Amino acid sequence: MAKEIRFLVDEKADEVSGLLLRPKGATALIVLAHGAGAGMRHKFMEEICAKLADRGVATLRYQFPYMEKGIKRPDSEAVLTATVRAVVTAAKEVAGGIPAFAGGKSMGGRMTSLAAAKEPLDGIRGLIFFGFPLHAAGKPSTERGKHLAEISLPMLFLQGSRDMLADLKLLKPLCQRLGKRAELFVVDGGDHSVHMLKSSGRSDDTVLDQIVDEVAAWLSRLI
Repeated sequence: MAKEIRFLVDEKADEVSGLLLRPKGATALIVLAHGAGAGMRHKFMEEICAKLADRGVATLRYQFPYMEKGIKRPDSEAVLTATVRAVVTAAKEVAGGIPAFAGGKSMGGRMTSLAAAKEPLDGIRGLIFFGFPLHAAGKPSTERGKHLAEISLPMLFLQGSRDMLADLKLLKPLCQRLGKRAELFVVDGGDHSVHMLKSSGRSDDTVLDQIVDEVAAWLSRLI
């Protein structure tokens, strides 16, 4: 059962809520931010966190202020990155000394990386991106990924080959330029949320298990 926690971002953005899911004997904690269109209770977030718990990995997922208030339009980049930093700072108290990592789904992952590029995230050992949004749909570009070069932390990219927000012809060279810091795991046939077509013969649940196994293996190499 996930434990609800509240965090103060700042006086302007007020508080946001989070859900801590910590299995007994957890070996690591991942601070996870949601995507632009759905909050921390979205099915994808719920399933990823549950599967990580089964593998001994704790998660702390949280809301951005706009989602907390029920507003559809995301907050400014400044507010989003401030939220990332506030929750990461607070996460040190709930981590209980185990290694901490951060990242998120789509926009949440990108905002985490932007925060880390501006100033190191205290206590964070690596970043994990579940569908990094490299560009807008139908508008291939690497502009949204330029800041990644400023990050010294290890980074894990989990991308679907059909992801309309990350052309692999652009993402693969970008990861190569990041060198040993970056690892890219591609789900053949997956879309931006690694949803699979029926014709693939693979279920979404099976693919999520594969992704979480990849995350667990990556974590084990770093801790």
